[in-house]
Amino acid sequence: MASGSASGGAAGSKAVVTRFAPSPTGYLHIGGARTALFNWLFARHHSGKYLLRIEDTDRARSTDAAIDAIFDGLSWLGLDGDEAPVFQFERSDRHAQVAAQLMERGRAYRCYLSSDELAERRQKAQEERRPFRVESEWRDADPSTWPDDKPWVVRVKAPRTGQTTINDLVQGAVTVQNEEIDDFVILRSDGTPTYMLAVVVDDHDMGVTHVLRGDDHLNNAFRQLVIIHGMNWDEPVYGHVPLIHGADGAKLSKRHGALGVDAYRDEMGVLPEALFNYLLRLGWGHGDDEIISREQAIEWFDMADVGKSPSRFDVAKLQNLNGHYLREAEDVRLAGLVLSRLDGVEGDDAAELLVRAMPVLKVRAKDLNELAEGSAFLFAKRPLAMSEKALALLSDEGRQRLAAIHESLSRLHDWTLEGLEANLKAMAENLGLGLGKLAQPLRAALTGQTTSPGIFDVLVLLGRDESLARIAAQTEEPAGSQA
Repeated sequence: MASGSASGGAAGSKAVVTRFAPSPTGYLHIGGARTALFNWLFARHHSGKYLLRIEDTDRARSTDAAIDAIFDGLSWLGLDGDEAPVFQFERSDRHAQVAAQLMERGRAYRCYLSSDELAERRQKAQEERRPFRVESEWRDADPSTWPDDKPWVVRVKAPRTGQTTINDLVQGAVTVQNEEIDDFVILRSDGTPTYMLAVVVDDHDMGVTHVLRGDDHLNNAFRQLVIIHGMNWDEPVYGHVPLIHGADGAKLSKRHGALGVDAYRDEMGVLPEALFNYLLRLGWGHGDDEIISREQAIEWFDMADVGKSPSRFDVAKLQNLNGHYLREAEDVRLAGLVLSRLDGVEGDDAAELLVRAMPVLKVRAKDLNELAEGSAFLFAKRPLAMSEKALALLSDEGRQRLAAIHESLSRLHDWTLEGLEANLKAMAENLGLGLGKLAQPLRAALTGQTTSPGIFDVLVLLGRDESLARIAAQTEEPAGSQA
């Protein structure tokens, strides 16, 4: 191949097929989740197909637990594949078959260079301050000269003249001089394929038309094209997306916070639709739209709108977006999610109470953890644990006011928002006090905190008997223990 190019284009004449191909060595990375999302959306936008492939050829690091975590995270985000997933390791024989075909075509060769010989040549290149390129004397050797007692690998014959251009959907036209591409190994001495070979063969056999992935794979594309051209296969269209960076502009790492999708779900209490929306907006945009539904995303998404610069992950923006989706979520669904986060709270009655409480709880929360914390007072046992600020409100004066509130509410039979509001406002007016002077110690007595939903909502949710019992508990004895 003296020269060549990989042409771009949105969908072309073929039906679009994309793929997400993670290595199962850990959790589903937040960057991987965005890659999966972009592939899913591109396929949906073009009425195509989105496939999954597990690249498990690294047997030492690939685990079943990691595979399960990846599938679990994708399913939670609604990014399941359109067909059963492909497992790369199971296709090793097919990869080796292609390596043999490349040798038959004169596009690859047996190389008997030992690791010591390669290390010596690499050292010499460093000393001479020149780039190291494998120049193997076995590249054009006659098969009759092949030794019988030495291990060998299969190297591809990379072109040594001309240039290759990729018309990338994100990066635009990118050109590399062919002399910069090494004769890289495609089959190891034990007969197992390298990543570079396996990826190309699997993409071809799966019918992948568009390879959309992180821009850290851009250099790999030029090497993979050597194999593609060697087999006379159709080139895929490439789209290399800039990586996600932290708020400080550095590549996203553990020091920036959670990296796995499972942590955002389990530890941070983020809803899948919020993370879906947030990842969508990391590097892609549609005007000034921030809240974008799944249906709108499918309609609007195209790689032409993906930016060339790295996007910055902002946890605060994700939390604000999550707060929006919490307010939009169905109360029954939220109640179920919150119930699973409350220790020792279970049963239909608890679930029903949470459903009734959600309209007043979810307006204040940014995540499921805050929702769970905000609902804990509903299930607290007497005597309530008190925060330091709540204890300060239960002074002698505060408890005297609670006693008066208890007496007034004990006579109230209309235990509704309207009835309670009318009763306590009338009481405050008779005492010449602002309503807050009664609501503050009352909130402390009912919840053990100084913040909660509206005090009338709290009274209705707790019910008449429990409310009066909690108030009485703070008038008949010293305030409950500090939380």
